[in-house]
Amino acid sequence: MTIRNTRTGGQILIDQLVAQGVERVTCVPGESYLAALDALHDSPIDVVICRAEGGAAMMAEAYGKLTGRPGICFVTRGPGATNASHGVHIAMQDSTPMILFVGQVDTGMREREAFQELDYKAVFGTMAKWAVEIDRPDRIPELVARAFRVAMQGRPGPVVIALPENMLTETAAVADAMRIEAAVSWPAPSDLERVGAMLASAKAPLVILGGSRWTDDATKSIARFAERFDLPVATSFRRASLIDADHSHYAGDLGIGPSPGLKARIDNADVILLIGGRMSEMPSSSYTLFDIPTPKQKLIHVHPGSEELGRVYQPELAIQATPAAFAAAVETLKPADAVAWKGEAAKAHADYLAWTDKARELPGTFQYGQVMTWLRDRLPKDAIVCNGAGNYAGWIHRHHRFHSFAAQLAPTSGSMGYGVPAAVLAKRQFPDRVVVAFAGDGCFLMNGQEFATAVQYDAPLVVIVVDNSQYGTIRMHQERDYPGRVVGTQLKNPDFAMYAKAFGGHGERVERTEEFAPAFERALASGKPSILHCIIDPRAISVGKDFVPTVKA
Repeated sequence: MTIRNTRTGGQILIDQLVAQGVERVTCVPGESYLAALDALHDSPIDVVICRAEGGAAMMAEAYGKLTGRPGICFVTRGPGATNASHGVHIAMQDSTPMILFVGQVDTGMREREAFQELDYKAVFGTMAKWAVEIDRPDRIPELVARAFRVAMQGRPGPVVIALPENMLTETAAVADAMRIEAAVSWPAPSDLERVGAMLASAKAPLVILGGSRWTDDATKSIARFAERFDLPVATSFRRASLIDADHSHYAGDLGIGPSPGLKARIDNADVILLIGGRMSEMPSSSYTLFDIPTPKQKLIHVHPGSEELGRVYQPELAIQATPAAFAAAVETLKPADAVAWKGEAAKAHADYLAWTDKARELPGTFQYGQVMTWLRDRLPKDAIVCNGAGNYAGWIHRHHRFHSFAAQLAPTSGSMGYGVPAAVLAKRQFPDRVVVAFAGDGCFLMNGQEFATAVQYDAPLVVIVVDNSQYGTIRMHQERDYPGRVVGTQLKNPDFAMYAKAFGGHGERVERTEEFAPAFERALASGKPSILHCIIDPRAISVGKDFVPTVKA
């Protein structure tokens, strides 16, 4: 390695990001990392200026989902860091590579509770894969390279790096680190033999895809594997874009309110091949799909992180391998001449189509389910669909069909406010693809200010705000568990169409089903970031059933 001329810590830091191939960073500027901001001025890195740290961190997390490389976010100390914690938590639970750089007080002021001082190792210690503070500029290449490895290797996740203000202005002569590529763990030949043997003796096997560290090629390899073995394939919560929904072997997704037919298929399976996922609370229907610690089905669990193998479910066969490596390896597996479950994949796909095809009638003049099925046919197959958390997302999971790899951006952690910032980043990353963000009225206003970021960067996404004037998910639970005692869930909302126009975007209010399609076409044709403010009856609170309010909201 070549020792470079003396540089400030800020310059060394940004040079490391360039060496790692970072193409863009998100940030909310702060005086605590001015030297790093100054170094960005002359770098080739695209700087996306955001309106709040939560949105900036969620954008970085979305970048990690889309690319498999760490999304990079810069925020200032104290409240900047705590605001960004939402994105860090999402990255951890969603197994997404991400690095959050946080400004820190001068090293000479530590332990005095200086202005906005926090102990970042303590604050993020249980939320991130690794939290570290860099005290000397000559250690920046070492620790940033390590951060990229930690973020990408094994089970991916977030790394938090604190940057003392004086360290960024001090100088050092140090070589840059080499570009980091994540180490890949492969299945052993004996593991593949056992997979083949277990499938050969199975009567009712099923594949479940989840997690991260997938590639487009890997998803295609698994699809071919499913075809050769005639295996039904399901996806876990908010990982639906790991297989084309039109694939003849796709059995549907496991999440909130999964298909009863798919649940029964899992219950009756004798071999489960779980690739990449953890089967945590949401996809496992609150840990009820499989017995703990030993499932009654023979479980083959493939995961890149050794700590996840046997963490909850004890598998018959544990394979530490990345999904991409496992997918490449199973290209060599050949089925027996005849399989006992022949035809079951086709039945599973038929069940999926029947479950998702037609939307039920809802109270009110805006039929959200019909709008979703219209969008299902209208959107290009490579469209990117984003959402946060709330009952409105149930219609996306039930009726939309994903066709392209990384086409679904949604937090498995259930964090509200994710859809808009994720869509801004997606449109910035893929300007030629249609990007649609869904948000409930409560969800939207948690990071709706990032619509201004979309306008600033001329990112013509379409935001569909589904407005029922309440925190619908919590209201549903209240009506179920505490009928007649509604509190804390009613909302009085602004005119979101005017909100869009105020920022310089396109906005329309939609109150009737027939108004939606032309409004959507006008939004796309406007060439501007757009908001369609859709009014839905408060009784249409769930994709599965309505409720009759015990108290008028």
